[in-house]
Amino acid sequence: MKRQMRLKWIAAALALGMILGLAGCDADEEEEIVLRVANWEEYIDEGDWDEEDGFEFSDGTILCPELSMVEDFEAWYYETYGQKVRVEYSTFGTNEELYNQITIGDVYDLVCPSEYMIMKMLREGMLMPYSEAFHDKENELNYYVNGVSPFIAEVYDGLEIDGQKLNRYAAGYMWGTLGIVYNPEEVSEEQASSWSILLDDSLKRRITIKDSVRDALFAAVSIQYYDEITSPEFLSREDYSDALFQCLNRTDKDTVDGAEEILSAIKQNVYSFETDSGKADMVTGKVVANQQWSGDAVYTMDQADEDDVELCYAVPEECTNLWFDGWVLLSKGISEDPRKQQAAEAFVNFVSMPENAVRNMTYIGYTSVISGGESDKVLEFVEDTYGADPEEEDEEDLVEYDVTYFFGEDKDAVILTTEDQTRRQLYAQYPSQDVVDRSAVMACFDKEGNERINRMWTNVRCFDLKNWFQGLTR
Repeated sequence: MKRQMRLKWIAAALALGMILGLAGCDADEEEEIVLRVANWEEYIDEGDWDEEDGFEFSDGTILCPELSMVEDFEAWYYETYGQKVRVEYSTFGTNEELYNQITIGDVYDLVCPSEYMIMKMLREGMLMPYSEAFHDKENELNYYVNGVSPFIAEVYDGLEIDGQKLNRYAAGYMWGTLGIVYNPEEVSEEQASSWSILLDDSLKRRITIKDSVRDALFAAVSIQYYDEITSPEFLSREDYSDALFQCLNRTDKDTVDGAEEILSAIKQNVYSFETDSGKADMVTGKVVANQQWSGDAVYTMDQADEDDVELCYAVPEECTNLWFDGWVLLSKGISEDPRKQQAAEAFVNFVSMPENAVRNMTYIGYTSVISGGESDKVLEFVEDTYGADPEEEDEEDLVEYDVTYFFGEDKDAVILTTEDQTRRQLYAQYPSQDVVDRSAVMACFDKEGNERINRMWTNVRCFDLKNWFQGLTR
């Protein structure tokens, strides 16, 4: 009897130990924050740098990371906040792909869509605002608000949707323009200076356009309203920026019908609609001009340089799209979990450290929204990458390139560079003031406008109904 009682006590003790052990495991698991992040493909530094790729700042800091940005963030977060965080990092190819993933049930905490998709998600109640603590400039760990370019901050301040200010819900990551990469031996600078290059029959089957409804539409509407937006009367308007924005974001029937005609004609002229192959096609010479985002333009020119092929980048004279990708918090993922929100905001601040902004720019070729605040590391990187030594270069080939608008009046941001950089990588990464002045952000369209544009795009890409009917009557 005593033996049986003893066995019962042992069994009970073992069971209790297992319960406590399991509870301990649960406690450990609760200590680890799981942060689900979705970003564009190949859009963050993955580490494993070679020594020759490293960069040494003037303060002696050497940038040559072995680990990825995500792995370094996990280590930094534990060291800074004393909590373990594990980032489940995934990627998407287009804004629409990300949106579809979310709407079918994929759950993320922090994602990085483009401006018009941010507005759409905000309108549909998907986003939660950043905390007041995130915007506290007195906190030295708030690298984003202390380091974001004054130009980018002003752009964000001016954007809203349904009365909601965008800067409460989004923190910038990368930004740039939309333009034309071209081979100057095959295409003149004058040809590349207008969106009508997409209709240039002298380049038939030798030019590509983005397989993106928004980017293609932007070019088509620019062509459609060329006379209006380049007229002296329009250019001299006091509300020029607002008027350009309104014009390029029209979704009325006449505009969309006109854009469909233009895009159908473009389809007959271009080599292809593409999302990624245009970069390689430019390097190999398969095509001689390509509608391209500025960051991919930098990548394309860099790759071509390795093959001793010089490519250039042009921003059409009529206008360009000022685009940006930004980090937003998804309310469904964060779900009022203060630890998860802190980790998400910390991730944004970590990638906004000046040295990390440089890491990402070096890896992906795009331009960070971070100018660095009191730190000169970003400007130092730009000067080292694109600046010229007057003792080693012919003085006649050197020009002053002013990017003060981006870095701020308190920085000496006039870069002495070679003349060719005014139409190559530096120009693509940091457009001149006149380019910024003739730029417009893409808006979030209403339901009716979206439906009209989606029908138009289906007609152009899938059916090309107008040309099909014309073929029947021949």
